[in-house]
Parts: sequence; C-alpha cells; structure tokens
Amino acid sequence: QVQLVESGGGSVQAGDSLTLSCAVSGGTFDDYYMAWFRQAPGKEREFAAAINWNGDKTYYAESVKGRFTISRDNAKNMLYLRMNSLKPEDTAIYFCAAETQILDWYPSAEGEYDYWGQGTQVTVSS
Repeated sequence: QVQLVESGGGSVQAGDSLTLSCAVSGGTFDDYYMAWFRQAPGKEREFAAAINWNGDKTYYAESVKGRFTISRDNAKNMLYLRMNSLKPEDTAIYFCAAETQILDWYPSAEGEYDYWGQGTQVTVSS
C-alpha cells in the first residue's frame, strides 16, 4: 500500500520562500505521476502542480505559475514543491497525491490520483 507524508509547511511573510516535501513509500515511486493540491479555509481543494514519472513534464495552475516549482528525486522517493514569492492567498493546507495506475493522465483532476497525504499547513502573512 502506498503512503505519502508531507512536511515543510509553516508560517512565513509575503514574499518569502518555502519548500514542501512529500515522502513516498510502499510502491514503485518512479512509476508514479505526482501532484500537489491545496485547500484554503472554507474553499474547495484546488490543483497547484503536477509532474510525470521522470520529471520531464510539469503542469501548474495559473495562480502559481512562475512562482512554484514541482520536482522529484526518484532515487530518494521524494516529491518537492518550491514556493517563491509567496502571497497571502497561498495560505492553505497543501496535499501531495500519487497516480499509480496511469492510462490517460489529466494532471489537474483530483479523481486521477489514488493516494493522498495528510496535508501540511502553509500560512502567509502580509
């Protein structure tokens, strides 16, 4: 069974940077397509970024494009999200997710992903 554990969240000021990590265990990580989603208080969960098995294809929500970078280290079974120029509207719980049974990949669709982490809180103050 695949398990995902996020870490690296915290409280920062607008303009700061933060890196989130997701440790994956229980499967073959380099076969998986991965994503980050986020959920702000009182809002629905939304797509942030996704990455294919070897990292040569990435996808970003317009709200984070140019500021966030998704990456992976398959040798370490790790997924990362580097967040630069953080804004108060980036405040949310951030979740990592794994697609383990890919056929046709829709990177931004929650239903594509089979396993989810517990989330890590990011708070950005102005």
